[in-house]
Amino acid sequence: MISLLSKWASFVKFSHTVFALPFALASMMLAARDQRGWPGWRVFVLVLVAMVSGRTCAMAFNRIVDRRFDALNPRTAGRHLPAGAISMTSAVSLCLLSGAGLVAASWALNPLCFALSPVALFFICFYSLTKRFTDFTHVWLGIALAIAPVGAWLAVKGGVEFLPMIDGKLKLSHSAFVPLVLALSVLLWLFGFDIIYATQDYEFDRRQGLRSLVVRWGPKNALGVAFIAHLLLWMLLAVFGALAAFRLAYWLGLIVIGVLLLAEHLLARRRDTHSVNIAFFKLNGTISTLFLGLVAVEVLFPWFRLQWADSLLR
Repeated sequence: MISLLSKWASFVKFSHTVFALPFALASMMLAARDQRGWPGWRVFVLVLVAMVSGRTCAMAFNRIVDRRFDALNPRTAGRHLPAGAISMTSAVSLCLLSGAGLVAASWALNPLCFALSPVALFFICFYSLTKRFTDFTHVWLGIALAIAPVGAWLAVKGGVEFLPMIDGKLKLSHSAFVPLVLALSVLLWLFGFDIIYATQDYEFDRRQGLRSLVVRWGPKNALGVAFIAHLLLWMLLAVFGALAAFRLAYWLGLIVIGVLLLAEHLLARRRDTHSVNIAFFKLNGTISTLFLGLVAVEVLFPWFRLQWADSLLR
């Protein structure tokens, strides 16, 4: 049983859940700030089920539609479908069941999440096809993962909050911008480190006619764009911290995140497989986990909060 679970976890790269899940949980905690960051077991479990189901569906779909290219690429030829370790029937079944799991969890959360679940499924799966027709496949991946913090926020809030203006029109409250800024931050983060990851397959993708910014601009220029994206990411995380009225712990942690991002790009410039893997998985996994920890500290220990936080987040 352990061997079977390990095989399926490896098939969908379950360890990579560390990328999107911490941002979703951070968004969930912040949305439940008036409840000391805990929305209750029901919402927490359903958010977890939706996240794991959605990511499993996306990864299974990716492996299915990319199996021909994976078989031709020496780096990926050993993956489960090309190697025959998992059958197509099993892979398709997992993809459909996990997609249904996302929809079911969304239905159990609230009507808005349920209504938006097909939109989420479209974006998280469609990304896998984009390298066939656009150089900006990294943007699509960023959008796919940026859905996570917005979805977690809506799971707690149940809708977008509005405040009336003097002239009777409606405008978004300050708190509604918090998940949007976080979503844009996740988009830039994924955009940058997916470019780093894509440098491994530059020659292969170019020969096969697969598209990316690495193929379009070359690895050196593409890595420069990735660095700019991560610089903007760091600035947006500062905006996020200001909107959320965070104090000392978050701002000290943000400095550490900046150092980790810099280290990631220094490693990526080496362009060897070992360095890219450290930059891609270990450093980014550390960044997302650290971010969740920082948000947890700020939410769970409210004396870190600025005096105007409560009024800002209402």
